[in-house]
Amino acid sequence: MYDIIELSSKSMEELHRIANTLDIKKVESYAKNELIYQILDIQAESGISSTASSAKKTNTKTKTAHRARKPQATTQAAEIFPVPQQGKDNNPPQPETRKAETQPSKPVTGQGQKSESKLAPEQVHKPERRPEHKQEIKPEHKPEHKPEHKPEHKPEHKPEHKPEHKPEHKPVASQIKKEPANEPVSEPAKEAVLIPAEEAVPVKEPREKDITAEPGKAAATEEQAVSKAKKGRPRKTKESADKQQFVPVHSPSSHPASAHKPHDQEQIQEALPRNNAEKKPEYEGVVRAVGVLEMMPDGYGFLRSSDYNYLNSPDDIYLSQQQIKMYGLKTGDTVSGEIRPPRESEKFFPLVKIHEINGREPEFIRDRVPFDFLTPLFPDSKFDITSKGHNTLSNRIVDLFTPIGKGQRGLIVAQPKTGKTILLQSIANAIADNHPEVYMIVLLIDERPEEVTDMARNVKAEVIASTFDESAERHVKVAGIVLEKAKRLVECGHDVVILLDSITRLARAYNTVQPASGKVLSGGVDANALQKPKRFFGAARNIENGGSLTILATALIDTGSKMDEVIFEEFKGTGNLELQLDRKLSNKRVFPAVDVTLSSTRRDDLLLEKEKLNRIWILRNYLADMNSVEAMEFMKERLLRTQDNDEFLATMSK
Repeated sequence: MYDIIELSSKSMEELHRIANTLDIKKVESYAKNELIYQILDIQAESGISSTASSAKKTNTKTKTAHRARKPQATTQAAEIFPVPQQGKDNNPPQPETRKAETQPSKPVTGQGQKSESKLAPEQVHKPERRPEHKQEIKPEHKPEHKPEHKPEHKPEHKPEHKPEHKPEHKPVASQIKKEPANEPVSEPAKEAVLIPAEEAVPVKEPREKDITAEPGKAAATEEQAVSKAKKGRPRKTKESADKQQFVPVHSPSSHPASAHKPHDQEQIQEALPRNNAEKKPEYEGVVRAVGVLEMMPDGYGFLRSSDYNYLNSPDDIYLSQQQIKMYGLKTGDTVSGEIRPPRESEKFFPLVKIHEINGREPEFIRDRVPFDFLTPLFPDSKFDITSKGHNTLSNRIVDLFTPIGKGQRGLIVAQPKTGKTILLQSIANAIADNHPEVYMIVLLIDERPEEVTDMARNVKAEVIASTFDESAERHVKVAGIVLEKAKRLVECGHDVVILLDSITRLARAYNTVQPASGKVLSGGVDANALQKPKRFFGAARNIENGGSLTILATALIDTGSKMDEVIFEEFKGTGNLELQLDRKLSNKRVFPAVDVTLSSTRRDDLLLEKEKLNRIWILRNYLADMNSVEAMEFMKERLLRTQDNDEFLATMSK
């Protein structure tokens, strides 16, 4: 059987002769290269017995690769192919000549050894030129021969011609012996990675180590091959297991075993970054925050925290212009939602998702009516400030003479040191316990810091303060955002109570901030300075069909300042509740220091029952002839004898 190297070295006449023997038609029409490939194809299809050169090219690479993968195949090859015996003339077998190459199609019989010895003398002058042809032509045609014939015809050629080639490979050994032993081992070993180990089992021809000229040398070579296979077996087996991962797809036997390893490695590599990503903490949507919205002139806004009195702070949460427009938000809206940490280019915590606005669903907020368009009514629902453990003397006096209703606009007119702060605390705690549905805010403007702390600890309400050491701008800003927050809550149907201490100092702050208009009232009050504090105080109202804003503010009198007198006179007629405190009572340590004859509530008939109202009118007529001290001592003596106001009114005739 011819290989591509031998055919390339032949002339066209010799190629035509070989082609005729193979029954190739139209030989003259082929070029040399085409004729060579045609001969090779016919040889592979017809299964003609291979020559030494073709066997070397097609099978030595496979055998050497299997020696690296499965060394035990060496012993099998030695058993299948016995070592050729020495010829009659004791001369080592020489490579075949071209004469022998032209007769490959003859069937091989038992006379193979004699023909080998007869051909040996004619081959003495040839072996010097053969290595030259191999060195020149081998690099050119080796890559061409491998892909064409090795994968295509090898699977068909194995099972059919295995028994035919056993006796035929004896002359092949003499041809291979002349080449160095290390060349065929080293070169095919590089390509052994691509050949599966299972293909080494059907061996077609003997290896170089199995073939020698002398019997002694052949036996020694066989023993060396077996010993090397045993020594190198553990290492090469490990290597072959590693290389088994790279077996080509066309090897069906090794594909199932090797397909799982890369798949498992890919799963491990995919799982590693996934586990790392799971370990990385994500804070988006984990933290929920609440704040009051303050709009900026550019359209975006921030949620201010009550811990910082709704001023600029590190806890501010950013709301984009798109979010504000989408939900129809305004300044003062209390927004609750999820936030995330700021990214590298961001300075604030952005709001990711909105859950509630003013305690309502976001869908409800879009359809709300603005505060200025709500219908105000007189208060018609009274706050109960005497039940649940708050049946104190101060609360009973206030509930009897100046009942407080939802939506009341009340002034507590007091001189300094009359106990107005304690009275506010008592009223606030009573409303908080008896009316938990009411949202209560205690706003302290220009007060002492210790009073702020005392109020925050003793009152069950939200305390917002701006102490006297702060600027007037801060007083105004805090009061403004508290008022806006209360309005937004009322728009959503909530009942809100604001306890302001004091409205006189708030009016002073507005007067300081107000630009000069050129018109100054007595006491140095600007004509336009009281407009905004009036707007604050006038926001208190009872809303038709739900919602109310109640404001109880303290007003200072008899401070020696003409400005305080003017401010009180401006607010005196605006409220619908007035509670007067008397300094004479506080000087005698009579508390509550309430002047019952001057304290009253407008339209109290809407808050009290008719029978109770008639008895209160009788009581007022009885106390009208007394001064504040006598009236308070009379009421204190009678109230301490009864459990509540209803019992007092029932026993009033006795």
